[in-house]
Amino acid sequence: MLSQRGRYALKALLNIARAKGATRQVSLISEQEKIPRKFLESIMSDLRRIGLVKSTRGNMGGYQLARPADLITFGEVVRITDGPLAMLPCVSRNFYQRCEDCTDEQLCQLRALFAEVREQTTSILDNRTLADALREEATSGLAQVDG
Repeated sequence: MLSQRGRYALKALLNIARAKGATRQVSLISEQEKIPRKFLESIMSDLRRIGLVKSTRGNMGGYQLARPADLITFGEVVRITDGPLAMLPCVSRNFYQRCEDCTDEQLCQLRALFAEVREQTTSILDNRTLADALREEATSGLAQVDG
């Protein structure tokens, strides 16, 4: 399950991406996305440290994406905020661990099923970018008005 931190990070990144290069202040993002400001400040600090956003200090300061929106995938953000996409450690590509109670990974039906789940999840999240989501938002009429 996606954590609240992961949801808020994605919502904040989409908000910043909507600004098309303009700097976004935490207070505005917090208000528009209904994210508690202190929690958002912590999330934005982590996203800056990791290199997904860059910050500018001062009166007109705030956050911008560090890369174009079409180069930031949902999968990348979820891994950064929540860890592996896999539901079992034995099927994770980036965080593999053998299950303690497993006697034979080759015959494990749970592993086979959840490897398929991981493949489908990875395929969707690693091939959907912030820019894709904004295009879908614009065509569906769900675009938010910036204030």
